[in-house]
Amino acid sequence: MFIQPGPLRGRHVLLEPLELAHTAALQRAVADGESWKLWYASVPTPESMPEYVERAVQGMEQGNLAYAVRSLASGDIVGCTRYYDVDAANRRALIGYTWYADAARRTPVNSESKLLLLQHLFEDAGAIAVELRTHFFNQASRTAIERLGAKQDGVLRSHQILPDGSIRDTVVYSIVASEWPAVKNNLLSRLAG
Repeated sequence: MFIQPGPLRGRHVLLEPLELAHTAALQRAVADGESWKLWYASVPTPESMPEYVERAVQGMEQGNLAYAVRSLASGDIVGCTRYYDVDAANRRALIGYTWYADAARRTPVNSESKLLLLQHLFEDAGAIAVELRTHFFNQASRTAIERLGAKQDGVLRSHQILPDGSIRDTVVYSIVASEWPAVKNNLLSRLAG
């Protein structure tokens, strides 16, 4: 495998390889804040969580890796994130399907989760690039991605038809290997502050 599976541990979070056993904890996490109600976000409802987890676990058989995000401060599962569209031949992957309980917002959880994912991808797997995507209207996500140090590559117009029938324009960002040291320093600085 291009990206080796296994847990990723920091000072604030533990990224646990996703298992069906995480379903109930993820249902509780997603209910905190009701993020699935944001029309521009692709967040599962508590009722759809079993299917969401099952699809993510199945995707792991194709080299995609999904994680339950555990807060080390509380011990609770507070969200989910993953590598997807993993392209071993070209040593790149996308990071996404990320969402958090409201309790995890404005905490070190997202910054450290991204640090662990990017570090594993660039330093352990030898990736040449990572891509991050979000809905054009998801300004909170766009701001968070830009604060990482990712560069906007462009907008895929009329990229996807959403469950409500609306058409999604997708903003594409990337970080390339030569940018990783600066991005890493940025994240470490934010976590230290």
